[in-house]
Amino acid sequence: MTSEEFISVHRLDDVRKLALKKSPEVVDVAWCLQQIEGWQLARKKLPRWAEADGTLWFPPRLSVEQCSSEATAHYKQQLVKRLIPDGFRSSMMDLTGGFGIDFSYIAPLFSKATYVECQAHLCDIAKHNFPLLGLSHAEVVHSDCISAEKDADLIFMDPARRDAVGRKTVAIQDCTPNVEEMQEHLLSRVRYLIIKFSPMLDIAQALRVLHRVVEVHVVSVKGECKELLLVMKGYKGEEESQPCEESTALSSLQYHCVNLETEDAPLVCPASERNTAPVIAEVSSATMQGYLFEPNTSILKAGCQDTLCQLYGIRKLHPCSNLFIGDHPLDAFPGRQFVIVSVSDFNKKGLKTLLQDVKQANLTTRNFPTAVADLRKKLKLQEGGEYYLFATTLHDGSHALVKARRE
Repeated sequence: MTSEEFISVHRLDDVRKLALKKSPEVVDVAWCLQQIEGWQLARKKLPRWAEADGTLWFPPRLSVEQCSSEATAHYKQQLVKRLIPDGFRSSMMDLTGGFGIDFSYIAPLFSKATYVECQAHLCDIAKHNFPLLGLSHAEVVHSDCISAEKDADLIFMDPARRDAVGRKTVAIQDCTPNVEEMQEHLLSRVRYLIIKFSPMLDIAQALRVLHRVVEVHVVSVKGECKELLLVMKGYKGEEESQPCEESTALSSLQYHCVNLETEDAPLVCPASERNTAPVIAEVSSATMQGYLFEPNTSILKAGCQDTLCQLYGIRKLHPCSNLFIGDHPLDAFPGRQFVIVSVSDFNKKGLKTLLQDVKQANLTTRNFPTAVADLRKKLKLQEGGEYYLFATTLHDGSHALVKARRE
């Protein structure tokens, strides 16, 4: 039995149990287990890759876990198509190639595509995989990004977010390479520079140290914030007239908030509107009714939640609560919406009435002094069930507990 046959036979087996079994001597067991584990991870995260004709190679587990999902890679593809119109997409470079997921989605848009990676084993995997993925025009370069970069219409980078001993990092200066130090050189050689960062990155701090940022993309998948994309406008081609109505001017920074694989409407918020004062709901626990709205994680991360008042005609419970109320349900609202069942302040009689038929509930706190775990213990509630409880602060500083159901 060859290694390829071993992988095919045991593709669905438990890798941990398989590692304990005796295997044919001619089989490279370590390599086979790595391939089986990688394929099993890819079935959920990278279904198109898992179904590719031919046998793709997979790197160790950590590289597969850290790579982009197909949903976020496809989002980047659509972003590049909008930024650089047909006729201007000659060449692109991915200077931090990794496993190559993002590259595999962006590269088909360009006549010339270069994958750069400093780890030799990832380059070997890329050379094997790219032809099987229809990327026969891709050039694989084993080099560090500083030595390999050259003029291109687009450069994409995903700086490594781990230090020398493997600990996670977030700050730009702690990532490898340090984009802050090399940004001007890169910008002089491209039309656009797109950099992927951790969702934990402080956006305001990033905008202070990075130049010519024209778009900030906060990308979530099914409610979980996965990555930040900063689009920087390069100097190349500025003298040319590009027939793209949606091209972003340097003077108009935009925030793009998306929640992929949901029905949430994407939100595009110009920086000039981001700090618009919200409409405050002057209600009490006795008068609140209608619908409760909670923005998705991308909008909250970008700090664009207050613009929802003007866009959707809803009102905010408190300047810092990030919960909104309205009179009607909203189609494709970018977040969760609930029907308000009842509301109470935190006196014993009110809480007893509100919770009389509730033994378990999904509890959330927003701008509230008590942590969820402590409040759940105080209210003697199990987790789950049909009801959602929101402990929050109203416009006058009073506290309220909102009982609601999903709309």
